[in-house]
Amino acid sequence: MQQKKRKLGRGVAVVGAGMSDFGMFKDKDSRDLLVEAYNEMVSSVDKGIDPKDIEAVWVGNFSNDFYTHQAHLGPIVADLLGHTPKPVTRTEGACAASTLAFKDACFAIASGFYDVVMACGVEEMSKLSTEEATEGLALALDKPYEGIVGFTFPGVFGALATAYFEKYGATRDDLMNVTIKSHSNAPFNPKAQFKATVRDLMNRRIERAKKKGDPVPAWKDEKEALWDPMFNPPIAWPMHLYDCCPMSDGASAVLLVAEEIARNFTDNPVYVIGMGQGSGRPLHTGASLTSFEANQNGAKEAYEMSGLTPKDIQFAEVHDCFSIAELIHTEDLGFFKPGEAYKAVAEGQTRRDGPMPINTSGGLKCKGHPVGATGLAQMHEIWEQLRGEAGERQIPNKNLRIGATQNLGGTGGTCTFCIFERR
Repeated sequence: MQQKKRKLGRGVAVVGAGMSDFGMFKDKDSRDLLVEAYNEMVSSVDKGIDPKDIEAVWVGNFSNDFYTHQAHLGPIVADLLGHTPKPVTRTEGACAASTLAFKDACFAIASGFYDVVMACGVEEMSKLSTEEATEGLALALDKPYEGIVGFTFPGVFGALATAYFEKYGATRDDLMNVTIKSHSNAPFNPKAQFKATVRDLMNRRIERAKKKGDPVPAWKDEKEALWDPMFNPPIAWPMHLYDCCPMSDGASAVLLVAEEIARNFTDNPVYVIGMGQGSGRPLHTGASLTSFEANQNGAKEAYEMSGLTPKDIQFAEVHDCFSIAELIHTEDLGFFKPGEAYKAVAEGQTRRDGPMPINTSGGLKCKGHPVGATGLAQMHEIWEQLRGEAGERQIPNKNLRIGATQNLGGTGGTCTFCIFERR
């Protein structure tokens, strides 16, 4: 049977977006952060929105039941945001949980069943020890084949990086280029968990050494500091500390409406023109350690739906939970040929002022990674960039029109790709 070209039955537009600060908050919980994101989303709607007009909500969350011992999140969110008795549904796809919420919300509008819906995501990870939080994240591994042998996610991506190095000749220097670029974007993002360049971090370490009377580091540049194990210790070779995203608390939300009513809410909507999702095999049965099959399937679906090719995407937020992930994802999505992404980063192609900006938000690496909120936080960045509202981190392209997000869950078991357009 010939496969149909995927299309939404009705167009969908984003008319509002909000995001809490990302970080580790002793004095806030997931409910506080979700209210922050929700209130910002409501206030972002240019022509206003009566919250009573939101007909249904989808909330992405990976492991609230493990991290905070609160399951059955849907009705909790309904009550929290004043939407009882309207339907609120939780989606789970590990780190891709909120993109799945977004997809389901889009499908609900495209079907004609609803006209105005919300997708949100939230995660609270700060109230547990590092060991406990790592155990929670490891629930997304394939337990009999990955978890039981002692893999954690730094180990997984360390293995992927080792394979990538062996296949393509990249080195730790190339991962450092990703780290330096991400840290260069983050200070311009007021929501980011780490608002510091690598040079800022070096200067802080130097000042601390001076105050304590310790030997003062004499690094000549960022890479020399990143090679120093006292500054950048190994976590799971070749992953070092500054190759890894942090644990985070945070929430994000977007308001979606049917395309034909979008301009009732704003004169500057952002349209959903492509969506795709793939499922992947565990590492031991996957075809490659330098590519995700699920990525490629999700990208294929989204490109077919939008009628676009990788060359049409002007910028993207990709799931850089570790520096190597950014390289693999940008190749899987077709932005660069296999084995060429690390060269493109070194040449400055993925900088904010380069021809293919990647992770202008600072990425998961610096913005933070509250797993259930990450996918929609990526979309928040696309929303601000396409509307010209990204402030000092605004991409300097006056004809910015097409942006995309790529979100990964587990060891590549769930991968999504979404494409957005400003018209």
